[in-house]
Amino acid sequence: MIRCICLLANPDRPDAIRLAATAETYLNAHGIACIVPESGTEEALPECAEIILTFGGDGTLLIGARYAMKYHIPLMGFNLGTTGFLTEEEPEHLQEALDAILAGRYETEERMLLDVTNVKTGEHFSALNDAVITRGGYARLIRVECTVSGEAFGTFTSDGMIAATPTGSTGYSLSAGGPIVEPSMRCIVLTPVCAHSLQQCPCVVSDGSEIRFRLQKDRNQTAELQIDGMNRGTLEAGDEIIVTGSSDTVRLLRLHPYHFYSLLHMKLREWGSNHE
Repeated sequence: MIRCICLLANPDRPDAIRLAATAETYLNAHGIACIVPESGTEEALPECAEIILTFGGDGTLLIGARYAMKYHIPLMGFNLGTTGFLTEEEPEHLQEALDAILAGRYETEERMLLDVTNVKTGEHFSALNDAVITRGGYARLIRVECTVSGEAFGTFTSDGMIAATPTGSTGYSLSAGGPIVEPSMRCIVLTPVCAHSLQQCPCVVSDGSEIRFRLQKDRNQTAELQIDGMNRGTLEAGDEIIVTGSSDTVRLLRLHPYHFYSLLHMKLREWGSNHE
């Protein structure tokens, strides 16, 4: 029986905050304790937390995923955003969804993660969506050398480089021209961002590959390392980032069968109509 649930709302969305408050009231009335982490922090969760519910878009769920990775508990999102590839339920079904969760009428779906290491600092990160080396506020294109398991893949003059999971293949990587990959697969998508060449294309590699991104020393340049959209440090010429597939996973809580291709068709159609 579930006794404690973590609620995480997008602090910039009043509707998300209201929905989370409604969920907390409903859960408390059913004897369920609720934990509401302070916005903008990654405070420790009590050991009693059993599920994470997010209220917002996919970005809010990615924040919740950092807790899910750390504490090895499943998460589910209520979609108040525009994309909704990761979120499971719509706000109007809040009570029915909570009833299903409390009754144990759900399954969990495992998604692969990336292990990301900053060689210079020794810092390690996990990513559900992607690891990105980006020029950020740097005015010029950056030059990034990339190797895959010791074999030269190429040196890219671009706005940046993306290493994405199948989950992340529908995010920034897709916007940069990368392929869509079914989320149940285990692989890594390498996508240059606005590369200054007609011959540098995205590539899908095995999740067992060791990918090394090195900011080349032949020019005075800086870049930013972003993990799931969050800035994780500034890189300088010569700095190196290692990306591999992780043995850990994140568990997404599912109340309904997940039909990826139907969802993909619907989202692509929505995006097309929004740009007409």
